[in-house]
Amino acid sequence: MTTALGQERDPGLQPERTRLAWRRTTLSCTVAAVLAAKAALHERDSATGIVAFALCCGAWLAFLALAHRRIRTLAAADPTGPAALAPRHATATVLCTVALAVFALALVF
Repeated sequence: MTTALGQERDPGLQPERTRLAWRRTTLSCTVAAVLAAKAALHERDSATGIVAFALCCGAWLAFLALAHRRIRTLAAADPTGPAALAPRHATATVLCTVALAVFALALVF
């Protein structure tokens, strides 16, 4: 594959960096979910905390499934490069991330 400047580009590097970024983001979401669990367990009498924790876990599981699917797609890419992320998967990923942040904030405040 040649870039606009005529330089040869290694198509294997970009999918690898993207795969690592997905793993890093998954780790960050996992940390947020664990901290949410800790906050929910600390407030044992709060029904709102338990609901927020359950929603947080659901958002985390959905994000985990989406990220795993994308990581597998990147790992199985042919030499021409991986397929683009579908808009509905990108939207679902963003919604899971925002939902996880909102539910975690609900547990903190």
